Amino acid sequence: MNRDALPEPALDGTPAAARPSAPDGHEVLPVLGVPVSDMHMDDAIRWLDQLMSRGAKSHAVFFVNAHTLNLACDDDAYRAVLQRADRVYGDGTGVRWAARLLHGRRLRDNVNGTDVVPRLFNDLAGRGLRYFLLGNTPERIERAAAHARATYPGWVQAGFHHGYLDDVDPAAVIEKINASGAHLLLVGMGNPRQERWIARHLPQLRVPLCMGTGGLFDYWVGDLVRAPAWVRRIGYEWLHLLIRQPHKARRYLIGNPLFLLRVARSRLLGLDARRS
Repeated sequence: MNRDALPEPALDGTPAAARPSAPDGHEVLPVLGVPVSDMHMDDAIRWLDQLMSRGAKSHAVFFVNAHTLNLACDDDAYRAVLQRADRVYGDGTGVRWAARLLHGRRLRDNVNGTDVVPRLFNDLAGRGLRYFLLGNTPERIERAAAHARATYPGWVQAGFHHGYLDDVDPAAVIEKINASGAHLLLVGMGNPRQERWIARHLPQLRVPLCMGTGGLFDYWVGDLVRAPAWVRRIGYEWLHLLIRQPHKARRYLIGNPLFLLRVARSRLLGLDARRS
């Protein structure tokens, strides 16, 4: 893939120049061929609010961390899905380190899905906005939905559906989502499945904002617990997750060094130089 090509159209075919602009403080920092938007959390929330308020078409918003970007390096098609999103935000220490190594600057904020979704629910409560949950097993998505209803009463839960869709007619699922009148679709299927699903079905979806949320539903059902704020501030949430999910040791102990090696190579070869 030619990483020096002009930006590709959004997932729904909209040219990059026609995509909604951020209110302020927005700059794109390429990381391993993926355009990461550098914004303060408050600005990101305002921009996402604008997307839901317009309601004219569906937009795809993704969050990438070191593991996600490793997957994208190994899969050109998946990297293209991320490149064509309406916006990609950086999640975690690895992406922050990459921004420093590649561009000599700190990302303004750690704009990750686990923090963005609660901010959206809290900041935009009481406006009649509707959301739909897609992902996880039938039993667990029911528990996640119950948690969301109890925790965020200022929004309307328009519906939910499990994420085991291999034997389910996708048209029926999409029709259920569209009929719900949701302003926000949260898809928690893990990477790269959730981004691929959104990309494949975005033209048929009538939801203004579609977001891949990774393990958010696992937090909602109680399987995962956020690291203390001070651990997140110093950039060691990945270690907290590793302790709680030792089966992902390969992802962190091998994947993180591999990611940094790839970033160093990109810097050496100038592959992620910013373009005006």
